[in-house]
Amino acid sequence: MPARSVGAGTVSFGLVSIPVRLYSTSETSGGVRFNMLDPTDNTRVKQQLVNPRTGELVERKETIKGYEFGKGQYVTFSNEEIKELQEKASPAIEITEFVPLAEVEPIYFEKSYYLGPEKGGERAYRLLSEAMRSTGRSALARHAARGKQYLVMLRPYASGLLMQQLKYEDELKAFDEVPLGEETELKPGELELAVQLIEQIASDDFKPDQYTDEVRKRLWEAIQSKIEGREFAEDEAEAPQAQIIDLMEALKASLSKNGDTETGDAAGGRKSKTGSRKAGAGKTSKKRARRAKAEPERRAAVG
Repeated sequence: MPARSVGAGTVSFGLVSIPVRLYSTSETSGGVRFNMLDPTDNTRVKQQLVNPRTGELVERKETIKGYEFGKGQYVTFSNEEIKELQEKASPAIEITEFVPLAEVEPIYFEKSYYLGPEKGGERAYRLLSEAMRSTGRSALARHAARGKQYLVMLRPYASGLLMQQLKYEDELKAFDEVPLGEETELKPGELELAVQLIEQIASDDFKPDQYTDEVRKRLWEAIQSKIEGREFAEDEAEAPQAQIIDLMEALKASLSKNGDTETGDAAGGRKSKTGSRKAGAGKTSKKRARRAKAEPERRAAVG
């Protein structure tokens, strides 16, 4: 079934204009939405606006917007004033510059849309897609919709284009605000073990189909059980594992848990195969036992 368009626009760079249509990248039907009910008769309740000072109901259409600049102090705007200040909707998606794909950090990404060509724009659409793919660059552009002005990024995706809505710089907190504690020096061998652990569960491909939302799955199963009049069984919580305080021991335990027998020596960073060592130790013990048993006979023969 073809995707349903959620909007239209025109991508422009230089004197080239490409009519496009926007498509949602996410499925809206997959989520679980609950309604608020009165438990006495399961009637859906309504949310109403109440003036807390007078206790009177206020109709939503009668409200105005206010910005609190001081405690209990507001500057107010009517809906008409707000509408006048908002950005006028425009189909234009105006490219301002092309930047390397890796230059835009994922922290700026907010929402994504697939872009598809309008009838008659297929050739120009393919040209832009292939040009960005061959240069390894993405396009930064401005886009006005729903009364706002958005910063967006166009990038090659699959056999076409993806438009990602970005946050503005002043909408992000600086990482400098994150407390990192005192700088500590890593012990010898810790980095080597950490790299081993990463390599142990590393993959060269991202396979999103391997991951599912287990909470949503449980919710749907519980809903279906209640619809059918059955009680759903709750999963027993796993017993908490003992906490390992020593970082080196935690790394070794992680490697061992994942089935890796190769570990690094903490002091010198040397590698040893613990599994092979245990197997070798077993063989050595058996050899010693046979040698001890045969020793009296050998001495008698020599005498």
